[in-house]
Amino acid sequence: MSDHPGAVTFKGTPLTLSGDLPAGGVSAPAVTVVGNDMGTVSLDTFRGKVLVLLSVPSLDTPVCDLEVRRFNDAAIRLSPTVAVAVISMDLPFAQARWCGAHGIARVQAFSDHREAAFGRAFGVLIAEWRLLARAVFVLDAGGVVRYRELVPEITQEPDYEAALKAVAALC
Repeated sequence: MSDHPGAVTFKGTPLTLSGDLPAGGVSAPAVTVVGNDMGTVSLDTFRGKVLVLLSVPSLDTPVCDLEVRRFNDAAIRLSPTVAVAVISMDLPFAQARWCGAHGIARVQAFSDHREAAFGRAFGVLIAEWRLLARAVFVLDAGGVVRYRELVPEITQEPDYEAALKAVAALC
């Protein structure tokens, strides 16, 4: 596992990411995360569907809130063969509360708080904070990475149009 100093910034301050972003065209790393019921969930569960993976620092921050709401709204118009998941270090209880309070129905929330396995495997673990950087990955139905965006400044939103265009190309 590699460390990448200055890979992202927070309000201009450089931060280190641990792990390596999976390359486009390769199978996504096999990892498990924690569901809202505290059980483990493998990303392989989504095989057979196009999967949009959102990595965010915390659902309880303004930009993450906006991002997940926006992808939830977009997901309502997507094919049922598309799944959208958001992964953060938030505890599953907090994620369930946040999703319920904001009517998030098409984005499933998962936590990486136990082992940071997703963060390390996908190269988005912020070493200084043990939070996840903002990133978007689109996997095809076979689990191959077809799109990836690491947002260089954590306080900025991802390129929604590019991510959704990548999804449309797979449907």
